[in-house]
Amino acid sequence: MKKIESFLVTLLITFTGYGAQAATTPPDGSPSIAAHAEAGGKPAKHGILSGKIVETMNSAGYTYVLLDTGADKVWAASTEASVTVGQRVSVVTGEVMSNFTSNTLNRTFDRIYFVNGIFPEGSLNKDANLSQGVSGSGRTVVTDAHVENVTKAPGGYTVEEIFARSTELGGQQVKVHGRVVKFTGGIMGTNWLHIQDGTPGDLTVTTDTSVTKGDLVTVEGVLSTDRDFGAGYRYPAIIEKATVTRE
Repeated sequence: MKKIESFLVTLLITFTGYGAQAATTPPDGSPSIAAHAEAGGKPAKHGILSGKIVETMNSAGYTYVLLDTGADKVWAASTEASVTVGQRVSVVTGEVMSNFTSNTLNRTFDRIYFVNGIFPEGSLNKDANLSQGVSGSGRTVVTDAHVENVTKAPGGYTVEEIFARSTELGGQQVKVHGRVVKFTGGIMGTNWLHIQDGTPGDLTVTTDTSVTKGDLVTVEGVLSTDRDFGAGYRYPAIIEKATVTRE
């Protein structure tokens, strides 16, 4: 029991606060969501919202997207991510603000959700993610590192494809070519790394191999889906005990 508690504490120290500021704190020095709620604003119930991006912009370390859900057009904002108009994505709705003004954009949004990530459509599991009220891998969301020039591994998948096809690929051997954007060694007898390849998403991998942030690697292993380590550390997709080859 003590080893499990130690593991969770280590994960909390390792991953919490990594990258940009939390998405539930609006940018531009605007009032916090808590203050907004005290003033009469109402937090929305958590739910998965999916749609096509019809407008997007970056400002103050945030990415704003206007999603066409087919029934409505809704604004959402997350820590900066690599997305494009026309792409279909999903977010976990949480706190909503009305009449939010972005000073850097000089624009007021009638209604906007501040979310913990923007993910390829189909990569979020409703039951897994709504229980924590956050998106993607919960506490372990890693900021987009703007990785470029990573080619798809022969016979392999992109990071985006891993998430988009996780239901189909779960339990199967997969291969992914990517760049290491975070590495943490020696947690519960294994090493943890995050890889990105320039497509939307961040893939977590566990392995015996030691690598360095910035390394270009090929990862091979069995894909696990909806993996829950407790304390909010939940992964819609993760490759465990992977073989990692540096290039």
